[in-house]
Amino acid sequence: MSESITLSQALASLPEEERIILTLHYLKSMSAAEIAAVLSVPVRAVEAVIAAGKARLSAILGI
Repeated sequence: MSESITLSQALASLPEEERIILTLHYLKSMSAAEIAAVLSVPVRAVEAVIAAGKARLSAILGI
């Protein structure tokens, strides 16, 4: 029997950078441009982390 994993557990298992960016984007409703400005990184880098993090979360959650 497999155990269910919660979203917070899945987020906690991500690398820190992904966790921060995904939290800002999905839970704080910040755009990639806003996150890039706050973190002083290129917008494309934030967009890439969002895409990779979303894929990793989907895999972890099995969805």
